[in-house]
Order: sequence, then structure tokens, then C-alpha cells
Amino acid sequence: MVEELLTAAVATGAAGVVYLSAAARVVKQYERGVVFRLGRLYGEARQPGFTVIVPFVDRLHKVNLQIVTMPVPAQEGITRDNVTVRVDAVVYFKVVDAAAALVNVEDYRFAVSQMAQTSLRSIIGKSDLDDLLSDREKLNQGLELMIDSPAVGWGVQIDRVEIKDVSLPDTMKRSMARQAEADRERRARIINADAEFQASKKLAEAAQQMADTPSALQLRLLQTIVAVSAEKNSTLVLPFPVELLRFLERAAQPPAQQERALEDPGPQTGRGEGLAATVDGDKDRNRPPETDRPVPDFGRLATDTNTNTGLGTGSGSGPAPTPVPAPAPPATPDA
Repeated sequence: MVEELLTAAVATGAAGVVYLSAAARVVKQYERGVVFRLGRLYGEARQPGFTVIVPFVDRLHKVNLQIVTMPVPAQEGITRDNVTVRVDAVVYFKVVDAAAALVNVEDYRFAVSQMAQTSLRSIIGKSDLDDLLSDREKLNQGLELMIDSPAVGWGVQIDRVEIKDVSLPDTMKRSMARQAEADRERRARIINADAEFQASKKLAEAAQQMADTPSALQLRLLQTIVAVSAEKNSTLVLPFPVELLRFLERAAQPPAQQERALEDPGPQTGRGEGLAATVDGDKDRNRPPETDRPVPDFGRLATDTNTNTGLGTGSGSGPAPTPVPAPAPPATPDA
């Protein structure tokens, strides 16, 4: 009798252990347990920790509440300004209602993925290329609203949507590069023209100031000479006025020529002409004197020519020319 009781107790204990192992469940902190009893939703979602269900009657489904990172495959579309692009994105979402995520939709991950691809193609067709490249924050917000609207009934909340990359054709890339280069060149020219305008204004003010104060021009000339001589140059160019050259030339002449030059200064010429005249005068002074040559009498030559040929010199007026006798032949010596 005692043995039978011990056997029954051991059997009951073993059955209890088997039942408890079959009924016991553990729900993790980032999960929620949804219980279906005989195919129907039973009660609220089970909280994290240890929980018990009825074996062979209840079914416990665990739903992950962590944020899911889902990449959206690249979608090819045509923008509003007729440019073909390929855009890929990434969606961050999480489950906020575990029961709705299991009951209202068959596979909420697949549903979110398909909705993200459809919304991405739609947002490409409604946007311009410049918006896709520069104003992505606004497009991200619009894409998030488009995906989040149907996902609310699935117990899913869209946390964030980001457009990762926009692929353009090579021809469009080259066109955009030329456009950017032309725009930068335009801005460079405008900046250069503005700088020239400001410099011209400052130069005009400086010229006016130097005109009011002539000594400033001399100081500027000395400053330029100092700046040129500061470098290691073997040649130094100094400007000299033409009046100084004339003064030195007159100082080198004899006193008689100096008095003659003072009495007859000659025609007034500019600086360049005076310098040229001085150089020509030097050339004439250094030229050797020409020898005296007899001047031919062209009238006598003409008379002699007419006499030898027997032609008249006019219409018959005046005395006739005297013929010139021919020279006699030389005498031959006697044999």
C-alpha cells in the first residue's frame, strides 16, 4: 500500500513537472507575448517576465518591440523635371501594438517594405532633381508621412526615413559639373570686376590727393625705387625729366654756343621732340665736314650740246651760234 502511494506521488509529481514545463513561458524585456486560446485572441499582451499558459490550448506568439532597420531597395523613377534617377533609402520603425501587428496584417515587415518602395517611387515623381539633391530633409518628412499613414492600423510606428543615395546618369553628372563651373566662373568675374571698381575709386582718390600735394608724387617715386632696389636686381631704372638732360647738355657746350643757344632757343617742342632734336644735333656736330665740290653749269652744258649737234636754241631770235672748227690731225713726221 505504501509503495503504491509512493508510486502515485512520483507519477503525479512527474506529471506536474511535465505540465509546468509545457505551460511555462518567459517573455524578454524587449518582447510582448500575445496569447491565442483555441484560435481567438485572449486577454492583453503578456508583459516581460515569467508567464504560464494552458498547454495544448493556448498559443503564445512573441513580438519584438525593438526598432527595426530596413533598407529600401533602389527605385528608379523620373523626376518632375524629366530626369531619370535611382534612389535608395532606409526605414526605421518599431511595433507599438503587438496584437494589431499579428492580427491586422499577415507580415508587417513585408508590408512596411512594400509600402516604403511604393512611397519612394511616388516621392521621386513629385519632386525636382534639385530637391532630391539639396532639400532631402523635406523629402524625408514627406516620405515618413506617406509610410506612416497606413502603418498606424498595423500597430507599427515609423520612427524615421532617410534617403541614402541618389544615382544620376553620367551625362547628367557632366552637365551639372559644367553648370557648377560656369556659375563659379560667373561669380569669380563679378568679384574681380567689383575689386577693379573699388581699386579704381581708390586710385582716383589717390590721384586727386597727389594733384593737391605734388610732393606726394615724389615720395611715391622714392618709395617705388626703394621697393625695386630691395630685390636682388642688377638693373635699376630711374626716370629723369628731359629738362634735366637739356641742362646738362648746355653745361657741356662752349660759352659761345651757350650764349647763341640762349639768344635763339629755337622752336618750342614737347619733351619727346626736344630729346629727339638734341640727339639729331649731336649727330650733326659729330659728322665730318663735306669737301667743296664745283657746281656744274647746266646752261652752258646745254649750249655746248646744241652747238655740236647743229640744233637751234629757240625760234630764230638772237645770234646764231659760232661753229667750232674740228681739230686738225697731227702731223706725220718725214721719213
